[in-house]
Amino acid sequence: MLNHFAHGYALLIGIGTTAESRWSLPVTVKDVQALKTVLIDPNLCAYLDDSEHIRLLQNEQTTRSAILDGLTWLEEKAAADKDATIVVFYSGHGCFDLSSQCYYLLQHDFNSTDIANTALSAQEFTQALRQIQAKRLWVVIDSCHAEGMATAKGELPADFIATALPKGVIDALKQGEGRAVFTSSRGNQRSYIRRDGTMSLYTYHLIEALRGAANQPGDSKVMLSNLINHLGKTVPESAKTQRQAEQTPFFDTAMEDFPIAMLRGGKGLPNLTPVSDLPKIMTDQEVVTPALARAKRALAFLEEQAASFGIRIPVDLQIELEEKRRQVIELESRHQRTGLD
Repeated sequence: MLNHFAHGYALLIGIGTTAESRWSLPVTVKDVQALKTVLIDPNLCAYLDDSEHIRLLQNEQTTRSAILDGLTWLEEKAAADKDATIVVFYSGHGCFDLSSQCYYLLQHDFNSTDIANTALSAQEFTQALRQIQAKRLWVVIDSCHAEGMATAKGELPADFIATALPKGVIDALKQGEGRAVFTSSRGNQRSYIRRDGTMSLYTYHLIEALRGAANQPGDSKVMLSNLINHLGKTVPESAKTQRQAEQTPFFDTAMEDFPIAMLRGGKGLPNLTPVSDLPKIMTDQEVVTPALARAKRALAFLEEQAASFGIRIPVDLQIELEEKRRQVIELESRHQRTGLD
């Protein structure tokens, strides 16, 4: 008999068409539709398929007010269910204002000539997320899609650059216990679309992980660690083979591992030994070693990019470099303290 992930609630946002058609990105709708299909499948993630547990916003529905209303809905769900696991997934464009140092999500009704006053700012988005008092909150931002930017008949206004979620915004989003933030790429990278056009590279591999691609025999739930391990390996490989480009997912999470969904409807993968229903705790070796390796690879890539600019390195790239260098230093120090050398 199949179980349900009854305490799971998800807001899935696929911007798709925008009021200014040149910024539309249809693949984002494919992303959220495919993700919803996997989440509500009773033989896979087993979220309850009703309006009380899943809310899908796409195309004209993805207005600034509708997104904020969706976050309020999640706040109410978390308040009513002390065991809630909250998922927020956004697939669409994002940009950074160099002059004000603000990040914006470009929802359906934004105005490209007045982004600061019409787009959904990271500050508003973060404030709304902080109101969600859930034990487990997982935020996924799949932004800065290369294909959409390339086909746009025009560029962003001066001082605005298309980019993934900056580290500073991620730090603000993950304030509090039991919170994890995933982004599809690093700040100055693009997030690519599969060659067959079915969905983004990142979402494709995310769905693989939700189906159990990184699980082990005996597992009955898909954990954050399963997603991190799978995405960290497969997304860069696919970007390199399909697009001859760099795309490195970023993960920022508390030390505690927690379940995101059922595995194969709760049946899990067969094992002769009993499996506890409690979330397993990732060891320091499981967390620090791969994190340090990823950080060093990302730093090397950023330094290579910076070298190509000579002495006129863009401000956003300088910020990325300093943040990544600090991260490498912190991880190396922790690596030594835990005796993992």
